[in-house]
Amino acid sequence: MASSSPISPAFPESFGFRSGERGTHTSRTLMLTELQALLAALPADATRDDYEQAITEDNVLGKKTASTRRLTVKRIRELYALDPTMPLFRLLRHLWEFDAAGRPLLACLCANARDPLLRITAPAVLDVQEGEPYSKEQTIALLAEGTGDRFNPATVDKIARNTSSSWTQSGHLKGRVRKVRTRAKATPAATAYALVLGFMTGARGEMLYTTYWAQLLDARSSQIDTLAFEASRRGWLDYRRVGSVVEVTFPDLLTSSEMEMIREQG
Repeated sequence: MASSSPISPAFPESFGFRSGERGTHTSRTLMLTELQALLAALPADATRDDYEQAITEDNVLGKKTASTRRLTVKRIRELYALDPTMPLFRLLRHLWEFDAAGRPLLACLCANARDPLLRITAPAVLDVQEGEPYSKEQTIALLAEGTGDRFNPATVDKIARNTSSSWTQSGHLKGRVRKVRTRAKATPAATAYALVLGFMTGARGEMLYTTYWAQLLDARSSQIDTLAFEASRRGWLDYRRVGSVVEVTFPDLLTSSEMEMIREQG
């Protein structure tokens, strides 16, 4: 499936999306292991300060030095916000509790919403057929095109290594030295998250099945439709289909004030 451009003029920063010229993948990967450990250690209603204390004072991530703990807070916040007042993280945390199998994709979706460098490298993965080899050279070419001369060749090479690791953690690639394309595991919770990200960035109806976020699910439109129906059965969205017309809304995921913000930006 060819990937649409992830660069949208409607990336609402107030919801937690991040644009700009730099990203966390200059030095880190998806940090999936750290995110899993952190969310397992704190209750669903934890605050931004609770997350910081858990990392820096309680050392729930097992970092050896205080400086490493502080840096970990900075980097994992860049990827996931760790702030329940931001819809992007609040929805991630809510859905995380219900779908262990979908957690790699939930993390991938959130990190893509917050790291421009990860988005730049997506076509080198999403445009590759299942079973075909992944090309680090293609990733480097995309980074060179997308970042210009902001990074030296050594940094670009490191970003390529980090992003390929992240796409492996999310399930889009497999292998250590020689990576090949595989299919990520789409689940109802990950689908609900992808669709609400699309809704936040302006898509409606069946167009929700064709956004960048939906493409990260690695599923055909018919599969996404089936998963959306299952997500509606679990109460994460409202799904209605009349013939070929689909309506998907999120009354139980988005607050009234968030819906008002979406209407204003639309």
